[in-house]
This record gives sequence, structure tokens and C-alpha cells, in this order.
Amino acid sequence: MLRTLIVDDEPLARKALLRHLKMESDVTVVGECGDGETALTLVRRLRPDLLFLDIRMPELGGFEVIESLNSGDAPAVVFVTAYDQHALRAFEVHAVDYLLKPFSKDRLQRALDHVRQRVDRGLNPSAINEMLAEMRRQEAQRRYLQRIPVALGGRIQLLPAAEIERIEAMGNYARLITGKRSFEVRETLVSLEKKLDPAHFVRIHRSTIVNLDFVKEVQSWFKGGHLVVMKDGSELRLSRYQREAMEALTGRK
Repeated sequence: MLRTLIVDDEPLARKALLRHLKMESDVTVVGECGDGETALTLVRRLRPDLLFLDIRMPELGGFEVIESLNSGDAPAVVFVTAYDQHALRAFEVHAVDYLLKPFSKDRLQRALDHVRQRVDRGLNPSAINEMLAEMRRQEAQRRYLQRIPVALGGRIQLLPAAEIERIEAMGNYARLITGKRSFEVRETLVSLEKKLDPAHFVRIHRSTIVNLDFVKEVQSWFKGGHLVVMKDGSELRLSRYQREAMEALTGRK
């Protein structure tokens, strides 16, 4: 049985992790806290086998907690943080794994598997490289907007970026079009273009961005131009200067 202690200064993060760990038959959570000083006290008193440890906390951070423990007191450590720049140092202090928030249930499961398979000398180089590659993939996904706040009926709704079919420029505003609805946001098309994943969103004109998942086809048009036909039947002009857009739309240069 893995006797586990959770240390994170965000109560919601502790609650979410606790919920996941309760589903593991060989894991029992013996305690939780939100600061490094209390963590040191609990580790020495409870002697947990596993420590889920946040890195950035007020006064005493995760690394300081580990450095304050004697080697004989230190449990297996899985760092949990929203920042990937500490990854190499985490492995230098012999962390078993390193979870980037927000992490999936599958990613947590892999971390627990690493703990279960741990040997005295820690993980082998190939396992560490696998973890670093996973963190780079997560960071690439987190770099772009996943949801955009929009006003709806006096409330703020988080609109999933994947539901946006196209975006039209309106001066210092932009219109997000999804199905039969549209939303105006106080942000320029240029600004939104930088924040959206270019693997899905492509600027086809100075005033239009389209979601590739909603594009039906590209048709030849007047004087060597092209039209982008959306799945809802809308026809949008493709600027002849948007060469990268043509490549993204057709897969050809």
C-alpha cells in the first residue's frame, strides 16, 4: 500500500488529486496540507511512501522541502506544478516523476506506475527522456487558447476554441462564429491569431480566420483566386497573398 501525502497551496488542486487517488486500490492518502513547513512536519510524523509535492508555494517551496529532509526521511516524490522549467532540477533531486497541471487521469496513472516500478537508483535515462517529451507535448498544447470568454445574456461563458468555425475582423473587435450563433469579443484578429493553435486555425484573408475542421473544400475562383467553402455552405475569399494558408488548406505548396 502506498501511503501518500498531498502538498499543494491550491485547495482545489488538492481536492482534484485526492479524488483521483481514491480510485487507486493500492493508494491511501494519509494527509494533505498547503505549505512547506507543515509538509515537513507531516512527512517526519507520518512517514509516507509517496509525496505529491507542489513546487511553488509561499515561504518554503517544494525543492526546499526536499532539501530539508534527511535522505532516510524522504519518500518517493512526484512534483506537481504548472511550470515546466523546473523539470531537470526535479530529476536531480531524484523525483520519480513530474506532473504538469492540468494533467489527465492517464498521465497520473503513468506517474503512479513509475512510483510502483521505482528502484533504489531511480529511473533509467530512457524513462526520464520519455517524461520530458511528455512535458513538451503538454506545454505545446497549453501554449494556445483552449477557451475564449464571451458575453452571453449578462454572463461570461467560456467558449471552447474547437467550436469556433471562423472569426471575422471588426476593427478592434472580432466576431466568433459557431453554428448559428456569433459572439463579439474586444480583441483584434491579429491578437487572436497569435493565441490560437495554427494546426487548426488559419488566416485566409486580412479579415478572416477559419477553423480547418470546418472547411469542406477549396475552389478555383475569378482570375486565379480561390474560395474556401465551409461545411455550412459559406464561401470565403482566400487572399492570394496567404500562401501558408493555401498550404494548410490543401497540404500542398
